Amino acid sequence: MPRKLRYVPEPKSLVHVTCRTIQGRDLFRPGPEFNDLFLGVLGKAQRDCEVEIHAVSAISNLFHLLLTVDDAQQTTDFMRNFKSKLALEVNRLTGWQGTVFERRYDMTVVTGEDAAQIECLKHVLAQPVQGQLVERIDEWPGVHSMPALLEGRPLTGHWFDRSQETAARSRGEEHGRLKYATAETVILSPIPCWAHLSEEEYRERVASLGKEIEVEAAVAREERGTRVLGAETILARDPLYRPEKLARSTAQLVRAATQVARKAFSDAYSWFVKAFRDAAEKLRRGDRTAPFPVGSFPPALPFVAG
Repeated sequence: MPRKLRYVPEPKSLVHVTCRTIQGRDLFRPGPEFNDLFLGVLGKAQRDCEVEIHAVSAISNLFHLLLTVDDAQQTTDFMRNFKSKLALEVNRLTGWQGTVFERRYDMTVVTGEDAAQIECLKHVLAQPVQGQLVERIDEWPGVHSMPALLEGRPLTGHWFDRSQETAARSRGEEHGRLKYATAETVILSPIPCWAHLSEEEYRERVASLGKEIEVEAAVAREERGTRVLGAETILARDPLYRPEKLARSTAQLVRAATQVARKAFSDAYSWFVKAFRDAAEKLRRGDRTAPFPVGSFPPALPFVAG
């Protein structure tokens, strides 16, 4: 089955990106060192690729990002930058050897509807609670954007220049952990539909979402008769731990609040796929002038910018 084509309908589109570790292993087990590495790599990738970040949540085997991007090329550059460096740092930290990520990232476009954007923000913020890891968001010991959104606490970490460290060792130089590290900060922006709000109003609405998340999760646990794992159990796990079963779901192409918006996106995506397939067929027949749609990655040819 061919992979889905990357499709960003227009500049400044809101997208939800997720990526899971290989075999669902706890390679993203939270802790001061991992949190510092993750935020440093994310902050550097954001600065290099000029991507807007609205929310981030990293649980032990999965991360979620809510971004605003200009096109599929910017998204791809950002994710390649972020994932490649993060994989190197995770292997170094955990001792795991080999592939860190299960597959390439999943991306869902979020429509311009207020309800769709708010629901997606809520989904990203809910991860540690919805996954029955902790009862309250502020109990999560890993990377999460809620403290920054509510308290203005900066999301800071360090990006390590391992090439300079290697060169220093070859010279016989002794150095501290941060000698060749750069402090990086992840800058969070309001979601588009709330961009007009004051800082205080935005925090109040995010806080309200947090309360909804925790109440809904508590009701769900009571109905199922289940309990959370708790931060202590999560922190004590081996980062190479592999769960027996993984909850899997197919990533949506679009997150929409209404059928009208969903159909509009579906129609546009269908046209995009058809135009791409038609051009790809012409290219296979030797026509290197075949017109690929704007925003696509032609096989072995440059990205078609618009």
